[in-house]
This record gives sequence, C-alpha cells and structure tokens, in this order.
Amino acid sequence: MSHEIVHTFGFTVYFVFLLFFLWISRFARTSSGAGWWAVSISFALCSRLVLFMAASAPTNIQPAAFVYALFIIMEKPFLLTGLVRFLNLEVQERWFWIAGGLAEMWILSTWTLEAPGYVRSTGYALLNAGMLAYLGYTAFRHRHEVPGWTLHATAAAASALAIHWLTAPYAMFYAPAWSRNGFLLGTLLVLMMYSSLLAAILHRVQKRLMDAEAKALGLAFLDPLTGLKNKRYMEQLFDHALLLATRPHQVVAVFYIDLDNFKPINDSAGHAVGDQVLKTVAARLQSHTRSTDICARVGGDEFIVIGTQLEQAEQAYEIAKKLLEQLTTQIPVSGNNFALGASIGISLYPQHGTSLNELIERADSAMYQVKRNGKSGFIIYDAR
Repeated sequence: MSHEIVHTFGFTVYFVFLLFFLWISRFARTSSGAGWWAVSISFALCSRLVLFMAASAPTNIQPAAFVYALFIIMEKPFLLTGLVRFLNLEVQERWFWIAGGLAEMWILSTWTLEAPGYVRSTGYALLNAGMLAYLGYTAFRHRHEVPGWTLHATAAAASALAIHWLTAPYAMFYAPAWSRNGFLLGTLLVLMMYSSLLAAILHRVQKRLMDAEAKALGLAFLDPLTGLKNKRYMEQLFDHALLLATRPHQVVAVFYIDLDNFKPINDSAGHAVGDQVLKTVAARLQSHTRSTDICARVGGDEFIVIGTQLEQAEQAYEIAKKLLEQLTTQIPVSGNNFALGASIGISLYPQHGTSLNELIERADSAMYQVKRNGKSGFIIYDAR
C-alpha cells in the first residue's frame, strides 16, 4: 500500500467525520463539543491533504512536513476544548492553548534554525502525546457520565495515540520504510477516537429525545393542577393497569368521588384558593391509597380512585371510610380552614361490569344516590 493510498484514506475518513460533526452541531440544544470537534478534525484533514500532495511530489517533503506539524498541533487544543465543553467540566482551557502555542513556537524556531529532523519532531511529538494522554485520562475519569462504551473507547484510543506519538517519530527516523504503516496505524486510532466521540454525542441526543418523549407522554396523562392521572389515562391504559394490578379471584373497586360544598369556596374565596383546596384533596387521596391503586381527577371537583388487589368486596367499605374521613377533615389554606364533604359511589369489578365505562357509570349512579340521601357518605352500587 503506497503513501498516496494511506493519506487518501486518511483525509477521506476525516472529511466524512467533519460532515458528521457539522451536521450534529446544528441540532437544537446540542453540546458545543460537536462544533469544537468539527474544527479539530478539519485541522487533521488539512494535515493529511498536505501529506497527500507531498507524496505526489516527493521533492516538497520537507516543507510539507513543516506545514503538517503546524496543522496537527492545532488539532489538539480544539479536541480538548470540545471534550471539556461536552462534559461541562470546570477546567482552565487556556492551558490547552498555551501548550499548543508552545508547540507551534518550537516548530517555527527549530525550522528557522534548521535543526535536525529528530530534534524538530521531538518537541511537538511530546506535546501531542501529552495532550492526547490528558484527553484519555479525562475521558476515562468521566466515562460514567455517558452511557455505554463510548468514553471507554475514547480513553483507549487517545492513550494509544499518545504512545504512538511518543514512538512513531523515532521509528520513522531509524526505519523510514515503516512510516507508511505508522501513518496507517495513526489513522485507524484517530478513526476510533472520533467515532467514539461522535457516538457519545449521539447517545446524549438519543437520551434527550427519549426523556422529552417520556415527559410529553407523562404530561398527556396527568392533570396539570393536581398531578393526578387524568381521564385520558384511564380511558387508554385502564385495561393494561387492570391486568398488572389484579390477580385471579381478586376484586377491583372504583370509587367515584364528588366533593360537597366546593362551589361555595370557589365563589367566596376565589379560584386560587379553590385550586389549593383541590391540590390538598389530591395529596390526601394519594397519601391514603396504595402504590397499586390509581388516583385520577376527571372533572372540576370530581375524582376517581381505583382500588386494586382487594381480597373481598368488604374491603371497599374500609377504603371508602378512610377516604371520606380525609375529605371531611378541614383543609387549611391561607390562614382559613375550609370544611368539605364527599359523596362516594362504589362499583366492583367484575360484579358490576368488566369495562371502565361500565364501572364508572355504576359508581356515578351510586354517588348520586349518596347525594339524594343527604351527601357526605358512601354506598356500593345496587342495581335495584
């Protein structure tokens, strides 16, 4: 394999990664690390283009080596800055640029003084290796901040590149024929490093999209005022919840709760106070039901509680009694105590229905029977 093929492979790969980083940096709320890495790999791309042109015209090899060294050094401060920005680390970035500046000064001064090739390469090889070693250390130290293998691979590739920079210049000096293999190995390690960095960004993007989807789904099924489940949740997921929460020969109870004396509070104290009362009611319902039960707000002052995993129907009376006790206890808001009541109708699965609509309809009917009997009580649906 000739030098031209190796360098063509190198700058082609770098160009593809440049396009990927430029593309992903345009995503909304993407870490600025992608933009910094796009710049860093553009310097690597330019360095390989210089070597490719030099391989086509061997007489220009020395000037090409000089320009290559300038470009390849400038890659590293951008590379490190990108990692720091990606991980949101409290690191003094100016040291990256100081190190890069020192390496550039070394290259310029040794070239001006016409120092031997191995002397010129020693300085910038050490600084390249040092910055890559720091990159590997930082990626390994913060490897758990990105799920999966991505930062592990970054740490491994950067560390291997650091060793490569420490050894390759001297190997090429004493065995020039090895330079082609050295450049190929370096290209593969760079490919591994940038691939892992790209994968780390995509992991972050994927997690952000999944979190946003989960949040949107959660909001779609939650009442915005009280945080309880809403009617949409019950309509779409009740059957699934029923399968999870019910074992054979167990009973499910649906409690339809309509608050008594809530409208006068809204009319006299205002809707802001009324909202606080509803929030307190929701909190009491949640704190006095089990984790397997479902609490939902289905209207202005109407709530539904679904009690699952009941061994016998009589347990529904105990739950209703406990809920009624909580809802008839005075509710303090803004220095005032408000007295409510609650009319609770109860239906049982499977005795009174096997679908949510049937159970709610029967529980609602029982609730109106409580209203007719004087409010603030509970009763189980009776078809008679």
